[in-house]
Amino acid sequence: MSKAIFRNDWADVLEPELHKPYYTELRQFLAQEYRTQTIYPDMYDIYNALHYTSLASTRVVILGQDPYHGPGQAHGLSFSVKPGVAIPPSLHNIYQELHDDLGCPVPSHGSLIHWAEQGVLLLNAVLTVRRGQAASHQNKGWEAFTDRVVEAVNERETPAVFILWGSHAQRKGANINRNRHFVITSPHPSPLSAHRGFFGSRPFSRVNEFLLSQGMEPIDWCVPE
Repeated sequence: MSKAIFRNDWADVLEPELHKPYYTELRQFLAQEYRTQTIYPDMYDIYNALHYTSLASTRVVILGQDPYHGPGQAHGLSFSVKPGVAIPPSLHNIYQELHDDLGCPVPSHGSLIHWAEQGVLLLNAVLTVRRGQAASHQNKGWEAFTDRVVEAVNERETPAVFILWGSHAQRKGANINRNRHFVITSPHPSPLSAHRGFFGSRPFSRVNEFLLSQGMEPIDWCVPE
């Protein structure tokens, strides 16, 4: 069963979670929600962050909060939306900072699969949401599951970069071993907070400087059309 859910080395780490009481309760809750409500993302996209980015290939973790709750937006990667969907305000600000930091052209779409395929784990703390109801699936068990994901990257000998935008992500990343890993914190890219220190924080060039210092390949952050 777990091999069908997790298509790579995440199966070894996360399979034990599937047998814990919190996950059993979460599955029962989700079965009811998907049956009776409009839930995002599609149930086959819930674990896309883990499918695109194996544990071994993870070089960067970008922590989000919960999926976008508008039609057609969420597809299992934090901050990312499917091509053809309007770019949300937070992602627009991320693209603006990326342009200011590295000179990358601002793309016309919001799909960040290009990042995920290079080892950028785009992980939300909560992996599902009701349509039009932000945070509606918080405190149902997802937080424990994604804590285990973060913990697994933290436990590795190979260093990674954790990008923690906003207080929610910073709380979730509070136990990261900063002697081994590089942690970048700033306000959230939301229009409500981006001007309080997200703009000008240069996270993308700082990630690449760290990766290069560790003898690792930098990320090609420029999103292709």
